[in-house]
Amino acid sequence: MSARAAVFDVDGTLADTNHLHTVCWWEALRQAGHHVPMVSVLGAIGLGSSDLLEHLLGKERDRDQDATISAAHKTLYATWYERIAPFEGAADLLRRLHDDGWPVVLATSAGGPELAALRSAIDADEAITATASSDDVTEGKPAAEPVRHALDLAQAEPQGSVFVGDSVWDMQAGRRAGVIPVGVLSGGVSRAELEKAGAVEVYADTADLLRGLERSAFGRRHRD
Repeated sequence: MSARAAVFDVDGTLADTNHLHTVCWWEALRQAGHHVPMVSVLGAIGLGSSDLLEHLLGKERDRDQDATISAAHKTLYATWYERIAPFEGAADLLRRLHDDGWPVVLATSAGGPELAALRSAIDADEAITATASSDDVTEGKPAAEPVRHALDLAQAEPQGSVFVGDSVWDMQAGRRAGVIPVGVLSGGVSRAELEKAGAVEVYADTADLLRGLERSAFGRRHRD
């Protein structure tokens, strides 16, 4: 097995989409009669659809609405596919890691056309070894399964592998999977929240991580 892998969340980490998701979930919830503050919705981004709805509406909600709300979110978000923008340095970071010998794997709650749109926007397919999407796992983040599946795809071990994400759910999933969790602030979550959830390092965004790569967890692991 490879000794390590570079695992990346996508929304809010490589692509500037968290606030788009927030608006689309907010509107989908409003259409179903739920008035949830946007700040609360933003804090739930990164969870899979079922977990997000449970986080926002509780276990006692009318679950018969779940499919309708999720479908509305997908329909609303799909209108943005052609305008999804990657963060500065995202593609360059993936290519640099690939050139340094890291298998690069995406671990995301996106799947199907949404994932295809994200990969098209990031435009670094030649540097991506594999993708662990929501279509491939039974539990989403903060469970460890998405990260562990990403490691399996890269034939990598948790020790020495690094997972980069923007949410507390990412950091918790990374900790549970036994990898090194690295946070970025580009998704709208504070440094304190990411560190409390387990981040060992926090950077402003992918461009900041790329600039500091040599002294980051990636750089230290690369020198081992």
